[in-house]
Amino acid sequence: MNSRPLTVLAAAVAGLMALAAGPSQAQLMARTPPQGPAPASTPLPPADAADWRTVSPDNLLVIDTTKGRVLVELEPRVAPQSVERIRTLTERGFYNGLKFHRVIAGFMAQTGDPLGTGAGSSDLPNVPGEFTFRRGRNPDFAVVPGASPSGVRGILGSMPIQTQPDAQMFVTADMKVDANGMFCPGVAGMARSGDPNSANSQFYLMTGANANLNGSYTTFGRIVGGIEVVRALNAGASDGDGAVANPDIMTKVQIASTMPEAQRPTVKVLLPTSPAFALRYEATKARLGLNFGICDVETPTLVTGG
Repeated sequence: MNSRPLTVLAAAVAGLMALAAGPSQAQLMARTPPQGPAPASTPLPPADAADWRTVSPDNLLVIDTTKGRVLVELEPRVAPQSVERIRTLTERGFYNGLKFHRVIAGFMAQTGDPLGTGAGSSDLPNVPGEFTFRRGRNPDFAVVPGASPSGVRGILGSMPIQTQPDAQMFVTADMKVDANGMFCPGVAGMARSGDPNSANSQFYLMTGANANLNGSYTTFGRIVGGIEVVRALNAGASDGDGAVANPDIMTKVQIASTMPEAQRPTVKVLLPTSPAFALRYEATKARLGLNFGICDVETPTLVTGG
């Protein structure tokens, strides 16, 4: 598979960013400025112990890089086939030593290509697009009021999603509704070519928000520790579509459950259904007013061990 540089399309469609791998790559149009939670202006009360859940070690991706450690919570409810691919390749040791070959400041960092050019993949078949999923009455899902002028947006586990309301479940055969992950800071997505079913081994970690990707690319997890490490990765030049001349690498990638227990990090995530969580996003909403959106909702985490 040959690689060719990404190019800029007509200005009429500026604003669309498509993350891709391979010769039929969709093109970079413009970047969305980094977004994220506004800093707290007043201290909030601490959460109770019961307000936290522990991330399953089977769903905790531990990425050690030349800049530090990144922890990603995998979300198989949102993208089961993509999560299985990431697990399979990780357990093979496939990702060890691979470059962050494409990094665009304020947008994302892309990796997972054994060639280091954006044109490579594993020897496994491509993974179909998982742009939507069916959501049931999940106990760790909470609607965030006011996060969108229309529709329902909320947090599932640690993942920001948009979805149909629960009331719609009463008229569906499976008692579930459509939903999709949203590309907020920290979200992990599968890279692909112009073919929506061409994801394979490459993935990217968001450092900003880009709504143009929502519903068109697969989200499979979210950073629960170390987003500052991703933001510190060497970035590419703006006129080279993020291609990095001196890339950082993933020195070792592991699933936490395969690590010796003494070396395994433990991550706790604040439950979105907890009063402590609501206090935090309500404080952010009060500061931002009409500018408040789901990508401004922070999911607090506690990391120990490892």
